[in-house]
Amino acid sequence: MAELLIDLASRSPAATALVDERGSTTWRELNDRVNGWIEVLRGHGVAAGDAVAVMAGNRRETFEVVLAGLHAGVTVVPVNWHLTAAEVAHILTDAGCRLLVVDAQRAAVAADAVARCDDPPLLLTIDDRAPMPGAAEPADQRCGALLLYTSGSTGRPRGVANRLFVADAPFSRVGRLGDYAARTLRLPAGGRTLVVAPWYHSAQLFFALLPLLRGSTLVIEERFDPVGTLSTMARHRVTTAHLVPTHFVRLLALDPAVRDELTPRDLRLVWHGGGPCPVDVKDRMIAWWGPVLLEYYGATESGALTVIDSIEAGQRPGSVGRAVPPHEIVILDPAGRPLPAGRTGTVYVRRVGGSGFHYHNAPAETAAVHRAPDLFTVGEVGHLDDAGYLFLTGRARDVVVTGGVNVHAAEVEAVLLRHPEVRDAAVVGMPDEEYGERVVAVVVAAEPDRADELPGRLDRHTRETLAGFKAPRAYRLVDTLPRDETGKLRKQLVRRMLAELPGGGA
Repeated sequence: MAELLIDLASRSPAATALVDERGSTTWRELNDRVNGWIEVLRGHGVAAGDAVAVMAGNRRETFEVVLAGLHAGVTVVPVNWHLTAAEVAHILTDAGCRLLVVDAQRAAVAADAVARCDDPPLLLTIDDRAPMPGAAEPADQRCGALLLYTSGSTGRPRGVANRLFVADAPFSRVGRLGDYAARTLRLPAGGRTLVVAPWYHSAQLFFALLPLLRGSTLVIEERFDPVGTLSTMARHRVTTAHLVPTHFVRLLALDPAVRDELTPRDLRLVWHGGGPCPVDVKDRMIAWWGPVLLEYYGATESGALTVIDSIEAGQRPGSVGRAVPPHEIVILDPAGRPLPAGRTGTVYVRRVGGSGFHYHNAPAETAAVHRAPDLFTVGEVGHLDDAGYLFLTGRARDVVVTGGVNVHAAEVEAVLLRHPEVRDAAVVGMPDEEYGERVVAVVVAAEPDRADELPGRLDRHTRETLAGFKAPRAYRLVDTLPRDETGKLRKQLVRRMLAELPGGGA
């Protein structure tokens, strides 16, 4: 049997492990299909130590493939399904993927991405509930790893080795990490966990795999819909979920009568992160669902660093909580000197008794965010209060967090500057009631007399190169952008310019 599923498949073979819009899978069936997928991977020449990319939707087969890779010593590379073929090709090449597993909905983009690679991986398309090979226990089970891609300081996606799974580590290590998450993040055993955010995000994957491996049924939805998701939560009696603030905003926008009718009655815990949650939004959600919210602050590079529950949030509105061991939060000034409580500076993380992280194939970027092997930053600015609660006030590196997703301004700016009608460009995040922030481009036209319809042309241009969520939602034309004598763009002045323009960043 699959090592991580032995207890669950033996103890409750007929209980439901996975359920999506197409059907359900028992623990015994999950074990058998994971074993079958291991044989499929090996049949395509994948060996321990190889990398396998997965670009598929929120569905049962996706988790089967991921679990198969993690039992076969494979490095699993989740791929954002909104990316363009060029972006996917970069990830496939950087990770050295031997195989790309894709569902039919993403097959065309996947084929285009593979064709762009100098050393193209094999392409395997998931057939809906295709029969698996014999479910005999696969030989030589070895723990695999996860390589998750996020934006580095240059704007190019960089791989980060996730510490949940470590290649060739004992499988018992995953169980110990589950015990740790139970203590620090209140991860329950059993119950029913909603998966509605895209699975490829590090937080959603963490808050799906760990509950699953502790016996929770995963209730998987392809996409979030306020009424549909609430109905799913009621129908399946969901007890735990991972959401982002944008979900809260959309839920609160429902008619009060609809909200009352569809109030989740079985919820015990809702983790949320992925961006700042306005205090009034959190207060309204707690008033509606009760004190079940547990906010965390973290990143792909670090995992969860701080947590704050609903009671604490009411006592310290705006805080993202206190550090969870083995982490310490320290605030440093530009010279690297520690700052006292109440003083704002760059947020650094010290992993006590451990080490930091590294970006795959990017030693310079790794070094740039570390002051010591166990002391690193993910680019946030903030302060601690006297009790050690962290308050975030901005980001040192220029990332727009829209709907819980990171968009690196440098990547979008580079695409805009390639357009022949653009002389200069800046991309910033502006407040948005629904998404937290929206991506706004401020552009200097090369030919101002022809600039009336330039925003439409730029929108088509960016969407041909970038995933849709990275494309600016608004374009504002200006005569010049504020740059200092070295040519560095002054983003704070750009935001001030936007605020002073008629319509602001709309």
